[in-house]
Amino acid sequence: MATTGPTPPAAQPTPLPMPRVGPATDLAPQPIRVVLNWGRRYSLWVFNFGLACCAIEFIAASMARHDFIRLGVIPFAPGPRQADLMVVSGTVTDKMAPAVRRLYDQMPEPKYVISFGACSNSGGPYWDSYSVTKGVDTIIPVDVYVPGCPPRPESLLQGILKLQEKIAAETLTTKGIRAKYAGHRLASAAEVSRPLVQRPDGAVP
Repeated sequence: MATTGPTPPAAQPTPLPMPRVGPATDLAPQPIRVVLNWGRRYSLWVFNFGLACCAIEFIAASMARHDFIRLGVIPFAPGPRQADLMVVSGTVTDKMAPAVRRLYDQMPEPKYVISFGACSNSGGPYWDSYSVTKGVDTIIPVDVYVPGCPPRPESLLQGILKLQEKIAAETLTTKGIRAKYAGHRLASAAEVSRPLVQRPDGAVP
């Protein structure tokens, strides 16, 4: 009769430090804050999390015809640690949700999120699917929602302008960033996934 060894302990999520900004930003007088906000507003490195057809519209917005680089948005950051803005475009599935959250956690503060398209906003035409997350804002905080299925590139340009207006008006402090997280309860990356099959008694097979 085959036997198994001792059950390994369950993997624990790695605790992440609370978000904060540098002391110069936290304590800067108002004229300096205006300059810092201006710099963030026009130097947004984008991490594109393209998951479905809306990602094609994102690519179109970054090409020569629409050219969102003229707005100070630099597409295709090398990775999340070099990015200021995450654009989630397409259908977020429950299987992909932990990866979205994990990469968001790797982005340095201050960081921003644009939810691009109906699927990312609320699940879109797949909202009642057993495997689709009902909006990316259930796992990460979203700053700007761009509706459409799929949205045109001009819609993304408008969303970027709305985000830049928000950045220009913000007062960035460590306390403010933590309040942003307090107002939006975020599960850890290990908690955002759920079993695809569940018995009526609630047990996972």
